[in-house]
Amino acid sequence: MAAARPLVSVIGAEGAAAEQVALPAVFVAPIRSDIVQTVHTHMAKNARQAYAVSAKAGHQTAAESWGTGRAVSRIPRVPGGGTHRAGQGAFGNMCRGGHMYAPTKVWRRWHRKINVNQKRYAVVSAIAASALPALVMARGHKIEAVPEVPLVVSDAAESITKTKQAVDIICFTCTDCSLGCCCCAPPPTAESITKTKQAVELLKKVGALADVEKAKASKNLRRGKGKMRNRRYVQRKGPLVVYGNDAGISKAFRNLPGVEVASVDRLNLLQLAPGGHLGRFCIWTKSAVEKLDKIFGTTETASEQKKGYKLPRHIMANGDLARLINSDEIQSVVKPQKTGTARAALKKNPLRNLGALLKLNPYAKVARRAELLAAQKGAKAAKVEAARKAKAAARPAVKKVSKAFYSTMITDSDYVGEDYEVFSSWLGTTQ
Repeated sequence: MAAARPLVSVIGAEGAAAEQVALPAVFVAPIRSDIVQTVHTHMAKNARQAYAVSAKAGHQTAAESWGTGRAVSRIPRVPGGGTHRAGQGAFGNMCRGGHMYAPTKVWRRWHRKINVNQKRYAVVSAIAASALPALVMARGHKIEAVPEVPLVVSDAAESITKTKQAVDIICFTCTDCSLGCCCCAPPPTAESITKTKQAVELLKKVGALADVEKAKASKNLRRGKGKMRNRRYVQRKGPLVVYGNDAGISKAFRNLPGVEVASVDRLNLLQLAPGGHLGRFCIWTKSAVEKLDKIFGTTETASEQKKGYKLPRHIMANGDLARLINSDEIQSVVKPQKTGTARAALKKNPLRNLGALLKLNPYAKVARRAELLAAQKGAKAAKVEAARKAKAAARPAVKKVSKAFYSTMITDSDYVGEDYEVFSSWLGTTQ
């Protein structure tokens, strides 16, 4: 919610509150950051300048494709010979010196149309956000020494000037200056010179100089190639000075770093919410604040300058939900809080949940254990039986190999003599 004070103080030239004025209705308008961001994005696009590459870029050669059959790609190639350029690929976006993919055109849709009512909604939201110290400080402005937000100064700030004293020229030639003789030129009028020095003194008295110094200290080189494109430096935003009548105030503040000056009749969202971020620190003059109701009107009366326009209304008259809920009117009809209620336990499936099964059948644990042991015992017995069967199946082959080895050993023996006869009789064989 925006600020809702009935009066706002007007700070005099000495830095003290001199008087009070009624707070304009625009300062309590709804704050819609989504609308502000959308409108700011569209407005920023409306200042763009069309750019495009040349229509002839990448096509300034008589390249033609060699076709198929030469074991090279079919990209167009530069004609001629005797140079490195001859035979090189051309035209394609993958070629050196070729055209870019989807070349930019000047007939791109650069600008955006914005609904008038939507633009006005964004402006009033930005003005309302500038009256909230939390949003202003969150945006980075130094307003700790400012006596009040929104900050309103007297109309004397609109004519911060230094007047040279006029010197009277006395005519000694004639006695009647009404004759208009050449020696009786009229005395020079007072010359008004706008000075930034007085503007700095005013900012210092109202406590806004810290924000200007913060903006001055933030000046730094821009990153990237923008340094070569006439935007070498970047700098943070300082306060926005809004005036009702320009009697020298624009010249007094225009040279201060980060400070911008705007007329209340020509408020711009790009200045009220730079970057689409709400909470710009604004310094208003008394005449500018008094004009706001005529420019934007109220929720009841229409604007005098914008035909048929009224300020948008809040969706909720009171956004303090905690206060609404705890009010006597609502608490008197609300049912009392229930206490001691028991929640129903979640029913579990005994077929899947072992704990639920044991509650129904305590013997299920013994049966499950016996089942597992029997399964382990059966698996072990099956393993032993499989090993026995494998051994029995391999036994005939072993016997066959043994017999073959024995017969080979008998037939291949080379023993001869008396000892061999005894040995052969012991084996039970005959030659």
